[in-house]
Amino acid sequence: MKFIIGIGGVTNGGKTTLTNKLLKTLPNCCVVHQDDFFRKPDQIEVGKDGFRQWDVISAMDMEAMVHTVKGWQENPIKFARSHGVSLSPEAEECESEEGIHILVVEGFLIYNYKPLIDIYDKCFYISIPYEECKRRRSTRTYTLPDPPGLFDGHVWPMYLKHRKEMENNCVKIEYLDGMTSKDNIYNKVYESVQNSLLNNL
Repeated sequence: MKFIIGIGGVTNGGKTTLTNKLLKTLPNCCVVHQDDFFRKPDQIEVGKDGFRQWDVISAMDMEAMVHTVKGWQENPIKFARSHGVSLSPEAEECESEEGIHILVVEGFLIYNYKPLIDIYDKCFYISIPYEECKRRRSTRTYTLPDPPGLFDGHVWPMYLKHRKEMENNCVKIEYLDGMTSKDNIYNKVYESVQNSLLNNL
């Protein structure tokens, strides 16, 4: 059985932390990070707001991302091996796709690209309030540092715009409160995934 989990959410909401925990505890679990598909800085256009448009879907090569997800769907065992994921002894022994294979798709705009919306078996979305998001963002070190005013001028307005768009596109999202503890968020998601897996067996 193949099972795809979406972990979306606001910037610095805790997506990667949750994803890394799931990777350690779910069987035969691989991940596709949306951040790995950002285009090069010189390909990112400058918007009317005066900032490079990093927080929009065109900043990423989404076709390549879909292609990667399809690669997993076609052969999760081969995908896992080529990404250095250790498989369960059962999966290693039988080349067929018996057992459960899980893919986590993680990113801030994973529910805003039509070709991806229908692939998820489970959709989660972490949100945190404006003040907390701004505080966390200011403590992060990025390869390209945020220019002054980027958060209020571009990041947050784009988040609000995309969130509204997402809510219109994708109805099956389970919302998570990013202000609760990391363990609490993880437990909720893990339990929800386990229930779905049992129902699908």
